[in-house]
Amino acid sequence: MSTAFDKPNPLQRIAPIFQGFDGPLVLAIVLLAGLGLMTMYSVGFDHGTRFATHGRNMLMAAGVLFLVAQVPPQRLMALAVPMYVLGVALLLAVFLFGIEKKGAQRWLNMGVVIQPSELLKIAMPLMLAWWFQRREGQLKTLDFVVAGLLLAVPAALILKQPDLGTTLLVVASGLFVIFFAGLSWKLIVPPLLIGAVGIIVLIAMEPQWCGPDVDWKILREYQRQRVCTLLDPSKDPLGKGFHIIQGMIAIGSGGVWGKGFMQGTQTHLEFIPERTTDFIYAAFSEEFGLMGTLGLMAAFIFLVVRGLMIALEAPTLFSRLLAGALTLNIFVYAFVNMGMVSGILPVVGVPLPFVSYGGTAMITLGVGLGMLMSIAKSKRLMQS
Repeated sequence: MSTAFDKPNPLQRIAPIFQGFDGPLVLAIVLLAGLGLMTMYSVGFDHGTRFATHGRNMLMAAGVLFLVAQVPPQRLMALAVPMYVLGVALLLAVFLFGIEKKGAQRWLNMGVVIQPSELLKIAMPLMLAWWFQRREGQLKTLDFVVAGLLLAVPAALILKQPDLGTTLLVVASGLFVIFFAGLSWKLIVPPLLIGAVGIIVLIAMEPQWCGPDVDWKILREYQRQRVCTLLDPSKDPLGKGFHIIQGMIAIGSGGVWGKGFMQGTQTHLEFIPERTTDFIYAAFSEEFGLMGTLGLMAAFIFLVVRGLMIALEAPTLFSRLLAGALTLNIFVYAFVNMGMVSGILPVVGVPLPFVSYGGTAMITLGVGLGMLMSIAKSKRLMQS
């Protein structure tokens, strides 16, 4: 017979820490992490210690996710301004005395080498969600202008490095918050139409735009080459077009059911460049085929749908905006990576969440999912 003075056992003591965790979200994360580990084991078993390191990075990201999930949304909101200011300050430091590698100045040596632009993938939606929460109930056009300026400053600094891929991801994360905050469709549709017309004109006039003496002014030469290579990779099949061509060959050779686990010839004969990082989706498609690819897509869709449901059920405007933006960030990562490997988008160096090798990207993913879990916990605990 128990009494009020009985001491709780260790399991009872730690149980409150896990109380409120969202089951479907945990399931989606575990499923995608499992697919990522399986894929890395196949493509990385003859690539040094990539599989072991990938597993370690996942464990670190899981630890970060768990810790961040313990922070209530109110405290996350208090971190918005400090994180944004720190991120912009570090980007300025990169601009002034950052480390340059392969023509890009993106890193800082602070005892350890860091890439500050990664911080903005989290700080940007956090900052804009904080801003719109403060303006809730009195939003005016000027508030959206201020939000645009808050987004433009770090985006310009990242683009200057240059890092077009990260710039697009940071801009997308900010635009998602602005859209969810209530930006009028009258301001959204015209840029989309202009962009669509521009793409059609670019495709139709590809020979003129991609001539050897053409200077696009607004893009650097390597960025221009990526766009032109996308339009016609066969012009330089052993050079700039090699990545896209080999990726498409690997995807096509997988057929419906794939060649089998660890049986991908394009992968293990090393025809696929960057097979453990940016182009790992091609290796996955070769070994698991169309059905495996549909399964991977279904897992990402499950995660995104669950994240958007958490956003819809969030108790505050800040939580709704942040959850929606973080969820769609994962969608953009997956869509852009699969699109560039499949040859429908330019190669911009965006990793496939959970699957691609990379410590910084994995930790950033853990922070974002931890914030999403925190928002889900806050709703569930309020209901209990």
